[in-house]
Amino acid sequence: MSVIWLNGDFLAADKPALMAHDRGLTLGDGLFETIAVKAGVPLRLEAHLKRLREGADFLGLPVPAGDQVLHDAILGLLGANGFEGEAAVRLTLTAGPGPRGLPRPEVPAPTLMLAAGRIPAEAPPARLIIARTTCRNEKSPLSRLKTLNYLDSIIARREAAARGADDAVLLNSQGRVAEATAANLFLSLDGHWVTPSVAEGALPGTMRAALVKNWRAEERVVSVDELRRADDIVLTNALGVRKVVRVLD
Repeated sequence: MSVIWLNGDFLAADKPALMAHDRGLTLGDGLFETIAVKAGVPLRLEAHLKRLREGADFLGLPVPAGDQVLHDAILGLLGANGFEGEAAVRLTLTAGPGPRGLPRPEVPAPTLMLAAGRIPAEAPPARLIIARTTCRNEKSPLSRLKTLNYLDSIIARREAAARGADDAVLLNSQGRVAEATAANLFLSLDGHWVTPSVAEGALPGTMRAALVKNWRAEERVVSVDELRRADDIVLTNALGVRKVVRVLD
């Protein structure tokens, strides 16, 4: 039986956990992080929790657990699920229960949940399309937060499947490259790596930050023409790096 961690307690995953009026469910009012755990070590945990807390501060949400508590809860969750030190852990923070309408209760009671699954097997090289049905709004502050609303990405991923591709590139409102549906993009151009800047609508990914440093990648504006002529392209997220085989028309 799978187990989750909810507000400090370990519970069976197949039992009701969220209240029907939780704002994460009714309004998408919340944030999440996906954390890879390997050999019993939650990778880049400090960076994940820093991003979570910065996003929560922006949204005016308290995070009802300290970093050490969450670290210990992640390891406890792995043990409870028999994952032997390796897993993909999802940390979800919602604004908690609230009445109908947009205003939150004066004193919010956030929901904090951890769930774990197997790390996916390494995916084959991806075929990309450029999404036509939606785009990334680089002017919104939400483009910098990992919120519970992923509908633009879901729409673009469905478009990719319909057009015979594995993933879609989201352009921003100016028609420049921002990111993929659930990953940052790195392009090899003229012998060095570049990646769309956060100001272009790219999520400030934790793996992205590590690779910008390790690969000495340049963060800048990236055009569709550069995407098409790149020598190499990779998709990156918290769970790994995936090579791109081609960008389809």
